[in-house]
Amino acid sequence: MTEKILENRTMETRVAIIGIIVEEESSVKELNQILHEYGTWIIGRMGIPYSPKKINIISVAVDAPQNIISALSGKLGKLPGISSKTAYSKV
Repeated sequence: MTEKILENRTMETRVAIIGIIVEEESSVKELNQILHEYGTWIIGRMGIPYSPKKINIISVAVDAPQNIISALSGKLGKLPGISSKTAYSKV
């Protein structure tokens, strides 16, 4: 997969933010594994635990080709107890 990612580096990229709500702690390990897999494209991430509701809120900023952002967002959305939405910049 690394070769494929490096090939895509020459493609036009977009900046986006992926908002993630974690409601099931059992999915955190797989969530982190997916984020690590796409680490090449991640600008930064911020996580906030919200104890009153027993959830975690994560923001992930990415600069990647459209297909990479879609693949990452799709994988995250398939995890049980994980909700994610992506907002794209116009650039």
